Amino acid sequence: MIYKLEKFAFLHKTVLRYYCSASRASKMSAEINAGVPLNKVITALEDFAPRQLSEGWDNTGLLVEPYTARNITKIMLTNDLTEDVALEADTNGCQMVISYHPPIFAPLKSVVQSSWKERVVALLLEKRISLYCPHTSWDCVRGGVNDWLSSAFDVQESVPITPGADPSTGAGRLLQLKSGIPLHQAVANVKQLTGLQHVRLAVGKGKTKDDTVSTIGLCAGSGGSVLKGVSADLYLTGEMLHHDVLDAAQKGISVILTNHSDSERGFLRIFSSNLEKRLDNQVQVFVSKLDKDPLVTV
Repeated sequence: MIYKLEKFAFLHKTVLRYYCSASRASKMSAEINAGVPLNKVITALEDFAPRQLSEGWDNTGLLVEPYTARNITKIMLTNDLTEDVALEADTNGCQMVISYHPPIFAPLKSVVQSSWKERVVALLLEKRISLYCPHTSWDCVRGGVNDWLSSAFDVQESVPITPGADPSTGAGRLLQLKSGIPLHQAVANVKQLTGLQHVRLAVGKGKTKDDTVSTIGLCAGSGGSVLKGVSADLYLTGEMLHHDVLDAAQKGISVILTNHSDSERGFLRIFSSNLEKRLDNQVQVFVSKLDKDPLVTV
C-alpha cells in the first residue's frame, strides 16, 4: 500500500512538472511571438522624426539597450524619466520607455547607486527595458511638439523661426493668426490646450490684456534663445530668463510662460495613438501618470 502511494505521488509530481514546463514554454513562446522587435519601434520613431533633425548639442536616439533582446509589447511615454516613472514602467510590464528629455546627457562615469540618474539606468538594464529619447527632433519636425503647441490658435501660416536644411522643419514657430484675438483669449487658449489652471503673463509695455494679438512666436521648453529678436505681438514658451522677459516686455511684446515641461507634455497624449497606428496596433502605448513638471504654482 505504501509503495502504491509513493508511486502515485511520484507520478503526480511528474505530471505537474510536465504541465508547468509546458505552461512556461507556452508563455515564453507567446512572449516571443507577441509585439514587435525593438528595431521596428526605432524605425517607426525615426520615420516620424529623423534623428538628423535634432540639434547638434542634443543627445537623442536609443540610449539604453539591454543585453538580452526581447519583443516590445508595451511602451510608456514620459516627458522626464525620474525614478518613480521608471518604476511605473516596470510595474506596468513595459519593455520600452520613450522619454522626451534624455536623462543621460553629461557622460556617466559609472552606473552605481550614488545618483538618481545612474539608478534609473541600472533599473532599466536590470529589468530589460529599452530607452529612446527624441527631444529636439520632435521639436523641429512638422507635426511635432511645437506644432501641437501652435494648435492652441487658429493659424493662417506657421513657419520655423530657425529653419533646418528642410525649410519646413526647424526650431520654434512664428505664427500668423487667421484673425487677431485679445491677449486674454490667447491666455485662455493656452490654458485649455495644456490643462493648466495658471500660467505666468508679462503684458507688453503700452499694452493691455484686451489688446489684439495677431502674430505669435513660440518655442516649447526653454525658448529664450530661439525667440530673441523675433518680431511678434506675443511670445509663448515654457521658461525664459528674467532679463529676456523684461527685454521683450519693454519692446511691447507680451510673454506667456507655462513652466518648461508643461509646454511639451500634452503632445505625448496625441503621439501615443499615432505610434500605435505606426506599429500596426501590435504594441500598447500609454502616457506616464507620474510624470509632472517639478514646479507648481502654490
